[in-house]
Amino acid sequence: MATSPEEELMRCLAELGIAVTMHRHPPLFTVEQSRHLRGEIPGAHTKNLFLKDRKERYFLVTAEEDAELDLKSIHRLIGASGRVSFGKPDMLMALLGVVPGAVTPFGVLNDHEGRVTMVLDEALMDSEIINAHPLHNEATVSLRRDDLLRFLEATGHPPLILKVSQ
Repeated sequence: MATSPEEELMRCLAELGIAVTMHRHPPLFTVEQSRHLRGEIPGAHTKNLFLKDRKERYFLVTAEEDAELDLKSIHRLIGASGRVSFGKPDMLMALLGVVPGAVTPFGVLNDHEGRVTMVLDEALMDSEIINAHPLHNEATVSLRRDDLLRFLEATGHPPLILKVSQ
């Protein structure tokens, strides 16, 4: 029997002994749309940038939703070859298994070849609870920061923790 990407994610988290809280809501495509959930869902809410450099290397940068990121200089911080641009939706789906509006650090579960470098903003690591989409944008998953780090390690994506926000 086929399982959904969310079910696969939840199974992976359970196998790692990671407890999460699931919050169902209408589809949210932008940080701005998700602001009405503040107060209902505690913890740091994230924004995620799927970026590529000129050598076709891919990066997933996760920061707090209000963080200011300078796309003209972020390449120097994350080790990219020259300036970065947003990755195309077809590569987002191929590498992370998500569509625009549902980008999440949980997407590295689908990057079996390890083509995506995971980058977490240092300021996000100050939060005990981190919120991200569970491979779609009709829910938010809350988990402890240390559990997110453990998940990323277990998927073969040890994150670079860098000060990428202004």
